[in-house]
Amino acid sequence: MKLTRLIVLIVVALCLTSLSQQAINSDKQNTTQKNVLFVVTSHSELGETGEKTGFWLEEFAAPYYNLLDKGVIITVASPKGGKAPIDPRSNADGSQTEATKRYKNDKEAQRLIENTIKLEDVKAKDFDAVFYPGGHGPLWDLAEDKTSIALIEAFNKQNKPMAFVCHAPAVLKEVKNTQGEPLVKGKKITGFTNTEEEAAKLTDVVPFLVEDMLIENGGIYSKKANWTANVVEDGNLITGQNPASSELASELLFKKLK
Repeated sequence: MKLTRLIVLIVVALCLTSLSQQAINSDKQNTTQKNVLFVVTSHSELGETGEKTGFWLEEFAAPYYNLLDKGVIITVASPKGGKAPIDPRSNADGSQTEATKRYKNDKEAQRLIENTIKLEDVKAKDFDAVFYPGGHGPLWDLAEDKTSIALIEAFNKQNKPMAFVCHAPAVLKEVKNTQGEPLVKGKKITGFTNTEEEAAKLTDVVPFLVEDMLIENGGIYSKKANWTANVVEDGNLITGQNPASSELASELLFKKLK
C-alpha cells in the first residue's frame, strides 16, 4: 500500500514538473516574439509629371505576409503618418502577385496602410528589425527625411537587421555609419538599376538614380539582369534590386531575427 502511494506521488510530481516546464516554454515563446517595423513613403507626386506614385504594393505585401505568417508582429510607419499612398502602377493587372491579391482581400493589412504611425513616434529600441519597401516615393521624402536617417542610424548602432528593397536603398543616401562615413561605404549592396529606371522611362523624372548614388557613396554595388531577383547581404544590411527581390529579402531578414 505504501509503495502504491509512493508511486502515485512520484507520478503527480512528474506531471507538475512537466506542466511547469510547459508554462516556462510558453513564456519564453511570448517574450521572444519578434517585432519588425515597416517604413513606407508618404510622397505621392511623381515629380512634375502630374502622375501619382507612392510605395510599390508587392514590395510591401510579399515581405509583410512572409513575416506575418511566421508569427512576427509588424508595425507600419511613414513620415506623415495616416494613409500611405500606393503607386497606381503597382495596382495594374500586370503587377499583381499572390501577395498583392491577398492584400486586396485583407482588411487588417489595409487598415495598417490607411493608419500608419508617424515616423517621429517610433524608436529603434522598440523593434528587432526594420524593412523599407520601395516604389519611387522614397526618392522624394525618405531619402532626405532626418527622422528616417536618425532611425536607420540607431538601428545600425544597435546592430539590428535592416532591409531595403528596389528604390528603398535611396533612403540610405544621407545615412552615416558609426565612423561618420556613408553607411554603404565598403558594403556589398544593390538597388534599382539605371537600366531598370530607363526601362520604366523615369530616368529624367527621378531626383537621382539609386545605382549612381550607392556607387558615389562608396558602396560595392552589384546587379543582375533587369527584373531578376537579386538580394545582397553584408552584416546587418540587406538590399534587394527590384520587386522580384522583396520576399527573398524578408526571408534573409527573418533568418537574422532567429
